[in-house]
Amino acid sequence: MKNRSLVYVIMLLFVGVLALWGCPKKSEVTTAPEAQKEVAPAPQPMEEPKAAAPEQAAPMKEEVKEAAPAAPMGLQPIYFDFDKSFVRDDAKAAMKANAEWLKANPSAKIKIEGNCDERGTKEYNQALGQRRATTAKKYLTDMGISANRISLISYGKEKPVCGEQTEECWQKNRRDDFVVVTK
Repeated sequence: MKNRSLVYVIMLLFVGVLALWGCPKKSEVTTAPEAQKEVAPAPQPMEEPKAAAPEQAAPMKEEVKEAAPAAPMGLQPIYFDFDKSFVRDDAKAAMKANAEWLKANPSAKIKIEGNCDERGTKEYNQALGQRRATTAKKYLTDMGISANRISLISYGKEKPVCGEQTEECWQKNRRDDFVVVTK
């Protein structure tokens, strides 16, 4: 009986160690406190959604009314596919323009803000936004921009530019914004 109890304890410890070993490691996710949210105009590259008549408009959450920061001259947002963090072919021209702007302004430091659409959990979208920002940073550093000029933050789904539940709207929310911190 004593041996059987010892075997159960050892098996339980072994299973516990395997479970902990298989758990994902915590990723570095930077978030801004709620009080630091900014309201700014939406990015220009995509068309604005047509406004519905007041009686047809769906109620929007208060946080949905926020917009992405306006990109300064030369810095353009880039957009991502659903649940992806790679730089799409149609975003490469914007990334090249952003790199050229940074090369022309060597003292400028930027913050890349990773954003997601509303689908998915808060934690998942925080991590996805961080991966998107990290991918954009790597793309810029591969183009010769110093990594110490770029900081990252993930807002996940907390800073949407569009509140409708359509693919067109979700596409506008799956983005990286490039914000000048110091010039």
